[in-house]
Amino acid sequence: MSVFVILWCMIDEKSDNVKYIVMLGDGMADNPIAVLNKKTPLEAANKPIMDYLASHGINGTVDTVPEGMVPESDTANLSVMGYDPRVYSKGRSPLEAASMGIKMSSDETAIRANIVALGGNGDYEDLIMLDHSSDEIPTEHARILIDAVQERFGNDFMKFYCGISYRHCLIWKNCPEFNDFSRPHDIIGRRIGDYLPKSEQSRPMYELMKASYEFLNNHPLNIEREKNGLKRANSLWLWSPGKKPSLPDFYEKTGLKGSVVCAVDLIKGIGACAGMNVPCVEGATGAVETNFEGKRDAAIKELENGADFVYIHVEAPDECGHQGKAEEKVKSIEKIDSLILKGLFEYLKEKDEPFKILLLPDHPTPVSERTHTRAPVPFVIYDSENERDSGIECYCEKTAKDTGLYLDKGEKLMDLLIGE
Repeated sequence: MSVFVILWCMIDEKSDNVKYIVMLGDGMADNPIAVLNKKTPLEAANKPIMDYLASHGINGTVDTVPEGMVPESDTANLSVMGYDPRVYSKGRSPLEAASMGIKMSSDETAIRANIVALGGNGDYEDLIMLDHSSDEIPTEHARILIDAVQERFGNDFMKFYCGISYRHCLIWKNCPEFNDFSRPHDIIGRRIGDYLPKSEQSRPMYELMKASYEFLNNHPLNIEREKNGLKRANSLWLWSPGKKPSLPDFYEKTGLKGSVVCAVDLIKGIGACAGMNVPCVEGATGAVETNFEGKRDAAIKELENGADFVYIHVEAPDECGHQGKAEEKVKSIEKIDSLILKGLFEYLKEKDEPFKILLLPDHPTPVSERTHTRAPVPFVIYDSENERDSGIECYCEKTAKDTGLYLDKGEKLMDLLIGE
C-alpha cells in the first residue's frame, strides 16, 4: 500500500461544517546552522502551537516543486493550493499583475520589476548586486521611484505599476522573447554582468535595466536614502515574464469558499485568479516587521464572514533566508506561532466546531545559500476531531522526515486536507 493511500485512510472525509486553515511560512525550512548550535531555525524556535499541532497531527514531507521546475513561490504555492504547477504555472509576474488589478490582454506580457540596490564602480556590468530588496524599501519610497520610471520610460506599449516594497510589475505589449533572465535574490554579492540578459531578442530588457540605473542612481530620493544610511534603490531588475494566467475556480473545484490572507502580490494573485477573496491587511509588508496580528485578525474575520477555507501566507522567514539572517529567521517563525497561530487556534477551539490545519513551508530558503532550494518540506495536518499521539515533540525537518511519510506531489496535500 502506498504512503498516499495510508495517509488517505488516516484522515476522515470532509464534513459540511469543517473549517480549513493553511498556515504557510514562506521559506521556513532550512539546514542546520552553526550559529544556532547546529539546529535549523524550526528546531531552534520557541513555537509551542506548531509543536502541539505536530504532536497531535499527521507529520510527513512533501515535494511542492515538480522535478525540473525552478523552486519559486508561484510554483510551490500553486502546488499547495491544489493546482498542478506543470499545468497552471505561467510565471509569477502575471499572478502578481492579477493581484494588482491589472487586466491583461493576450498580446501583453507581465514582467517582475524589482527595484534593487547595486554597488561598486565602473560599467553597469561590473556592479555588484547588494540587495534584491533595497533594504526592504518601503512602498511609499518605491512609489516615488516607480512613478518616476513610468514618466521617464513608459509609453503606449510599456507601463510600470507600483506593487509592495521592492516588488513591481511591467506590462509590455508585444514583448520580445525574454527567457535568459536571472533571479536577483539568487545573485546577492555577485557581479551582475554574468547574469544580465545576453540574447539579441532580450537586448531591450538589458538596455532598459542599464538606463534605469543611469536614471535612478542619482535620483533625489536615493541621495537622501544614502544620507540616512540606506542603500540606493538604483536599478530595475527584470525577470520572470509570463502571459495572462487562468486557474479553475477554487469553489467549483473544492466546494469551499476560500480566502487568501497575504501581503505578497504573487500569492494574492493566485487567490484572485482562483476566485478566492483576498482582503487587504493594513501594515502587511512581506517583511520581518509585517503586521502579524493583522493577518490573524483578517483570517478570523474571513471565517466569521463565511469562508470555509483560509490560506495564510507569511513571507518573513523567506526574506530572512535571502538576507542570511539566522536569528531573524528564528524570530519570524516564533512570531508566526505566537502572533498568528496562537490566537487563531484559540478562536477555533472556542467556536467548538470542527477544523483542520495544514502547516508547512512552500520551499526551503536556507540561510547558508540565501536562495530557494528544491527539497521536500515538513508538513502537519491537524484534525480537531481526530487528535492523535504522533510521538513528535518538535515540528521540524528531521521529525517530519523520520516518519517516513512522503508525498511526491504537493497538490495531493489539498486532497488529504479537505478529504476530497
